Amino acid sequence: MTEEMYSVEQVADRLNLHVRTVRGYIRSGRLRAVRIGKQYRIAASDLDALTGQAPTAPSVARQAEVSSIVQIDGVDRAAADRLGTLVLTSANTGHDQANPLRVQTVHDEERHRLKIIILGDPAATAELLHLLDAVLNADNGLLDREVHDA
Repeated sequence: MTEEMYSVEQVADRLNLHVRTVRGYIRSGRLRAVRIGKQYRIAASDLDALTGQAPTAPSVARQAEVSSIVQIDGVDRAAADRLGTLVLTSANTGHDQANPLRVQTVHDEERHRLKIIILGDPAATAELLHLLDAVLNADNGLLDREVHDA
């Protein structure tokens, strides 16, 4: 979002000053301005600084982010690959593209352990965790050593 800019005439009207006075403030460095062609433009924050007012801060939308680590034991490489593909596919579809979920999977072959790291919006993270819970608690063969033909 860009900051509002004023002309010398607009600043003079706002401050009840003559245009020459405002130009004098600019030339002396008392008022910051940007020269565009033959005209000056004054940012709202610079005008606030001149008048001693606190600059108006742009409103920032509140945003929450969740970080989750899911550890699943007893997972071989093939099951880890299948589960990782499922989680990554789910994370990359159907969510707010402006704030995507970030997911990383790490498989420890020695311990037969899969870790899934999820960072993102609380609702989208909860949805992904719900899917993960449903897959892990279902008898669907996803974590079996052999892939069942459909």
